[in-house]
Amino acid sequence: MTVFGDQLTKFVGDTFGTSWTTSDGRVVPDVDSLPLKNQAVTFDTATVLYADLAESTALVRKYKPSFAADIYKNYLYCAGRIIERNEGGITAYDGDRVMAVFLGGSKNSNAAKCALQINYAVREIIQPAIKATWPDEKYVVHQKIGVDTSPIFVAKTGVRGASDLVWVGNAANNAAKMAALSSNYNSYISADVYTMLHEWAKLGGDPKRDMWTDLGNGDLGYKIYGSTWQSSV
Repeated sequence: MTVFGDQLTKFVGDTFGTSWTTSDGRVVPDVDSLPLKNQAVTFDTATVLYADLAESTALVRKYKPSFAADIYKNYLYCAGRIIERNEGGITAYDGDRVMAVFLGGSKNSNAAKCALQINYAVREIIQPAIKATWPDEKYVVHQKIGVDTSPIFVAKTGVRGASDLVWVGNAANNAAKMAALSSNYNSYISADVYTMLHEWAKLGGDPKRDMWTDLGNGDLGYKIYGSTWQSSV
């Protein structure tokens, strides 16, 4: 084995052979707040939102790169600003997706309301701007958001100078899976999130009615709710 191979072997052996130390999380950590050692931040419960610009492969294939970049840029900007306004912490951008974590007593309601507001921004801000700029363009922005809550274990991964945080927990996986569901609904939340919603994130319209539709377990193996509603920003 080469010296380089020995270095990889040592790192793997040290990682597997070293016990993890943890501290209770109070705020959403960033990549600079953790070392590349076996040291993690844990949350008893944290709510994860995963927003995904749907059908982006077709967007890139059918349209000019500058047009696709405009769509990416505006969707991620609006989503990011809305996340921050609803007390969420952005943890990662990944191409046409953004992940955020919400903490505190209203974390589930904040995340659910955030999803409805991102839907509003797409329908009432981004789509009209596309029509105004390109009157003959038929492109329609489709996006989906998943939200779930669970205990979370956060650790730093990667190499020095090119590292990121990994969010280990059901909420991160489930939110991403819900954001990959069909476009029949724009927003999806788990039953664990739904049962914790405040009225202002659960009911809408006049007279008030539930904005979330019970979709049962489906293929995911856990109960989810979907919504096509939007909430103004």
